[in-house]
Amino acid sequence: MRFDSKPSLLLKASAVAGLMFLHLPVLLIFLYAFTTEDKSYEFPPPGYTVKWFAATWNRPDVWQALGLSLKVAAASTAIAIILGTLCAGAMSRARFFGRETISLLVILPIALPGIITGISLRSAFNIAEIPFSTLTIILGHATFCIVVVYNNAIARFRRISSSLFEASADLGASGFQTFRHVLLPNLGTALLAGGMLAFALSFDEVIVTTFTAGQQQTLPIWMLEELVRPRQRPVTNVVAMVVVLVTLLPILGAYYLTRDGEREDADDGRKSGNRNA
Repeated sequence: MRFDSKPSLLLKASAVAGLMFLHLPVLLIFLYAFTTEDKSYEFPPPGYTVKWFAATWNRPDVWQALGLSLKVAAASTAIAIILGTLCAGAMSRARFFGRETISLLVILPIALPGIITGISLRSAFNIAEIPFSTLTIILGHATFCIVVVYNNAIARFRRISSSLFEASADLGASGFQTFRHVLLPNLGTALLAGGMLAFALSFDEVIVTTFTAGQQQTLPIWMLEELVRPRQRPVTNVVAMVVVLVTLLPILGAYYLTRDGEREDADDGRKSGNRNA
């Protein structure tokens, strides 16, 4: 059976409609960040101004929430890179009873609804008598950030031939030298991509943070509070723009870092298909 490689007009129109459905609400947030009206979402806006950017810059509560979000995201990402990489290495290089079950348990936190994870963590912290603080937020975010790094790392581990490690050992390299000169160069882009995705997920997380933050406010929690009891609605839209940009840039970076690997996998698949044919 032969398929036409050129997409039809209907398929193109469907793709455009899907993208508009997904991204038009985000564009409206950007639009209302420039509105002169500060009490309603009138469309189209009665006028445009940039004064809300200055107002946002001068709000200390925004800076405090932003600083906490960056601190939590950075710490959660660091934990995720270490634990996710170690777990991926064990799952990909070792064979033992219950391996598939453990692999399922590792990825389960990101598959569960956030409210389930949040309630579970809050109960665990209460039982352990751990006071709610920045540490509890970091631990909560690390539960799903580990999964992101794990998925990227294990996919790259499976593409690294074990003969590379055997050759390194035959040439007299120590374990650290093998890690430094063989494993890390092959694994580096996958870890960087996984770390970027983990940072983006942590930075805009709301549900798990709600159950683990106590009285502290990350930037998404601050935005939620401002929507319920607004002081200046356009300021919230300006902050939303910042969240979108901070989240989007790591995702784009992760995409470009892993794109070459996806192309290699596709090429390998086509070659295998040609050999089978």
